[in-house]
Amino acid sequence: MNINFEFPTPTLISVNVIELEVFEAGQGVGRQPIILCHGWPEHAYSWRYQVTPLVEAGYHVIIPNQRGYGNSTCPKEVTKYDIEHLTGDLVELLDYYQYENAIFVGHDWGASVVWNMAMLHPERVSKIINLCLPYQVRGEKPWIDFLEEIFGEDYYFVHFNKKPGVADAILDDNAAQFLTNLYRKNIPAQAPSQGMEMINLANSTQALGEAVMSDKDLAVYLNGFKQTGFTPSINWYRNLNRNWHLLAEVSPIIHQPTLMVYGEKDIIPPLPNIQDFVPNIDIESLDAGHWIQEERPEELNKMILNWLSE
Repeated sequence: MNINFEFPTPTLISVNVIELEVFEAGQGVGRQPIILCHGWPEHAYSWRYQVTPLVEAGYHVIIPNQRGYGNSTCPKEVTKYDIEHLTGDLVELLDYYQYENAIFVGHDWGASVVWNMAMLHPERVSKIINLCLPYQVRGEKPWIDFLEEIFGEDYYFVHFNKKPGVADAILDDNAAQFLTNLYRKNIPAQAPSQGMEMINLANSTQALGEAVMSDKDLAVYLNGFKQTGFTPSINWYRNLNRNWHLLAEVSPIIHQPTLMVYGEKDIIPPLPNIQDFVPNIDIESLDAGHWIQEERPEELNKMILNWLSE
């Protein structure tokens, strides 16, 4: 991959009774802020290919390592990772830079934070670009209960909640192997495996398909998780039922202009009726798996910039 990029050096910024490690570029008068939110198990560095094109297009690019990641604060209490805290961090980040609102871009768990940011703090979100993870409908049952009924207790969302500490320890002990096996593309079709998917990846000595990134890039992620361990980031999953309750009285309709980009090879399916909840949405897809901003950076950057300029 021949995309040139310069990833900014970080600053620690105090927000919401914690510190966030923030990477920013392109700050200046008259520039529109765009905040990029990473997923799990990722790092702000996952957006490295998007920084230069966005800065050159006139944006102030702000990329936090969200709480529980990198050099950002990792609170001990599980409830400190609920959706009110995660979106509250971004609200105070806007306040720090004295921005009324910003464009928010999310991938994976970061997309979930962005969807919820638009519901909990709609006045702070001007536009939305989300990758891979569609809007999540709040059904009649809390999310972990619902997922357990469909996928069983070995589904990793459920396992993280029902058996706290078990997967954390295995991922910590096998961090390099786990991340190497996870960050793959063009994986051949295979029969569903038994047991817990993330533990299987951590224990497997055979990486399938092709590597998404170089060893040098993967080392950035690995160093981040060696520093924090996996528990803080897994604690995001341990708040899904809590988040379901916190959103009980919140309007489920998102009105901001939205671009949803799916990976055609991703295992996360599109939401067929997403327009019912996000009426002002444009839907695109790329020939990619789940790590879309790293697998197809040039195509994605072009898609994002074209959409923003319309």
